[in-house]
Amino acid sequence: MSSRHSGIGMTSQRTRVRMVERLREQGVKDEVVLAAMGFIPRHIFVDEALSSRAYDDVSLPIGFGQTISNPYTVARMCELLRAGGVLGKVMEIGTGCGYQAAILTQIGREVYSLERIAPLLAKARQHLRELRLNNVRVKHADGNLGLREVGPFDGIIVAAAATHIAPELLEQLAIGGRLVVPMGSGEQRLHVFERTAQGCIETKLEPVKFVPLLPGVA
Repeated sequence: MSSRHSGIGMTSQRTRVRMVERLREQGVKDEVVLAAMGFIPRHIFVDEALSSRAYDDVSLPIGFGQTISNPYTVARMCELLRAGGVLGKVMEIGTGCGYQAAILTQIGREVYSLERIAPLLAKARQHLRELRLNNVRVKHADGNLGLREVGPFDGIIVAAAATHIAPELLEQLAIGGRLVVPMGSGEQRLHVFERTAQGCIETKLEPVKFVPLLPGVA
């Protein structure tokens, strides 16, 4: 691992260990997710000027009006997605800088990530390539439509706030699969949709704050 990956000072492995300890204190219990959070260097996904804050529990700007979610939210959503099980195929909607996609490579066998903003996707692709993560594919696409040709998915994670869930996405969930998504236009909450043979079970959880999920590509 190069010095940029291992980091020095505020971006060192020790700082990452402290972040994982804090996540435990905040209630994240899934050791597979915690190991992934400790392994992937968050500082390479943010601008160098912000790298000293990379392991703080804050969301940070990544350009184009988008943000990288705070570590707790990433860990919590991944924990809800995994639900203690084994994830085969996973789809992420809203690649952003690529950080959550990198975490997902550690907890899922195959990861497909969609981003509507082309320059942001180019940066994410560069970050993921730098870490030599081979089980992730990123695509410039409208996340609302998903990837029907690749599904069904064991897990779908949405990194932007939706006002409703497109039926196409629920149809791309495998039986027993889970979709984790922030929902709401004013107050937002995390929602989990679990697909069963009879239909979908929806669970509403804690408040969150995300940029809105937009249609189309840019």
